[in-house]
Amino acid sequence: MAIEYLVTHSGGFHADELLSTAILKFIFPKAKIIRSREKDWITPNNRKIIYDVGGEYDLNNQIFDHHQRPNPLRADGQPYSSFGLIWKHFGKKFLKINSVSDEDIEHIHREFDTKFVLPVDLIDNGEIDLSLSGAIANLSLPALLENFKPAFDNPSASANDDAFMKALSIAQDFIQSIMQNLSSKHRANKIVNDLINDLGSSEILELPTGMPFQSALENSNAKHVLFVIYPRGSEWTLSTVKMSENTFDQRAKLPISWAGLTNKDLEVASGIDGALFCHNARFIAIAETRDAILSMAKIAVENYHKENLL
Repeated sequence: MAIEYLVTHSGGFHADELLSTAILKFIFPKAKIIRSREKDWITPNNRKIIYDVGGEYDLNNQIFDHHQRPNPLRADGQPYSSFGLIWKHFGKKFLKINSVSDEDIEHIHREFDTKFVLPVDLIDNGEIDLSLSGAIANLSLPALLENFKPAFDNPSASANDDAFMKALSIAQDFIQSIMQNLSSKHRANKIVNDLINDLGSSEILELPTGMPFQSALENSNAKHVLFVIYPRGSEWTLSTVKMSENTFDQRAKLPISWAGLTNKDLEVASGIDGALFCHNARFIAIAETRDAILSMAKIAVENYHKENLL
């Protein structure tokens, strides 16, 4: 029998059931969202999926709560929220409907879980203290979604439900955007890995267009690659390579004499006609042509080795 109802609790809401609803509503678009704690609604049957309410985690009865004791845990002992449980059991179906290829589903399912679902699970279960994040504490996704909650003195009986549906629209768009980004990144990794395999000992990697390259370089044996060049529109870009995705430290920086310069000033400093721009932090430069950007990249490599011989 088809799923007719997606049942979660009434009243105030958190990110985990909002994001769970976003996943489930995409898979079961005709299902009606029910926000209730009434016994009739949270009693399972094969027409319902019940989550973040009900006091059980029972796959056979399609009920996915995490508030009971003992609470459901991942293999490594970290707790699930309803979002983690829904992603565990419905995530691959969501990806398949989103046209992710069979060969990529496992990787993207795992990456989304690690980078996006797990943090929500940990925050919802109080395993992460956002107050320790200082000024960015209120910029976490759970905190941002909870800003949709109605004012305490809103007299409308439907205020919480109305706010939930408004926040749900944002959550749906956000998940779709992240999924598109992960899929795009995975396609880019395949292209970059093929280019790395043909690169040899060159310290300059040329890409056919602008695309994510950091994770492919980080996870490959191409530790010798110092700079990446690629076309963007009518111009060419020279980019440094970060030591890892979680840092701003670079394997090599562009020459300090180029920092913050543009146009004629940069042409004079670099000796390259067509040099257009170098960021003051020395991690990116722009030139008019491939020849110009390749010349800048070669100078940057020479400068790096000269500096490291001193």
